Amino acid sequence: MFLNSLLFTISANMKGWDLFVNSLWPMIQGAIKGTIPLTLISFTTGIMLALITAIMRLSSYKFLTIPARVYVSAIRGTPMLVQLFIVFYGLGQLGFTINPFPSAIIAFSLNVGAYASEVIRASILSIPKGQWEAAQTVGMSYGQSLRRIILPQAARVSIPPLSNTFISLVKDTSLASLILVTELFRKSQEIAARTYDFMLLYVEAALLYWVICFILSLVQDRIEQRLERYVS
Repeated sequence: MFLNSLLFTISANMKGWDLFVNSLWPMIQGAIKGTIPLTLISFTTGIMLALITAIMRLSSYKFLTIPARVYVSAIRGTPMLVQLFIVFYGLGQLGFTINPFPSAIIAFSLNVGAYASEVIRASILSIPKGQWEAAQTVGMSYGQSLRRIILPQAARVSIPPLSNTFISLVKDTSLASLILVTELFRKSQEIAARTYDFMLLYVEAALLYWVICFILSLVQDRIEQRLERYVS
């Protein structure tokens, strides 16, 4: 009786290990083809949108500040999952059919744009007013001052919090599996649906996310250390 139980346990463990190994590469492919591109494209687009929004928020013209405030408030006040469903399912009902991957990019970019705009705005406001005055003294316009003097300094201040946003986005891309985007977590769901070994596969997916985020955290620490050299 004991021998049978032991053999059954060993057999189950071997099957579990085989499943873990066999499912590893498909999940890595999901990360390479889905998770990482989705993160990079959404973050890049979101940062550009965030910069525009931050500048609009800092404007003295209400026709610029009001739409920016409404956009930031709406995105920050609603769940990302709801935003994702509105873009994919909601716009589809209105006749704007968008494929899953572009839909995820739009939703994630809008989300990153709203949150990152507050980081960028705060970074710009942290630059002493004397920098603006010095730029105007040498004849620079507002745009030139912003581009040549203020934004380079603000970028240095904003990199740590924006790095955290990037790492968070890597994990948030798992929500795209709900609109059938083939990324890391979606791959684990597909394999789990065939094998019914949900615990093992979801833990494996979690480990892969952790490894990716851990590597990104090391890169973030390295960047921050280099930036500290230039901070008096």
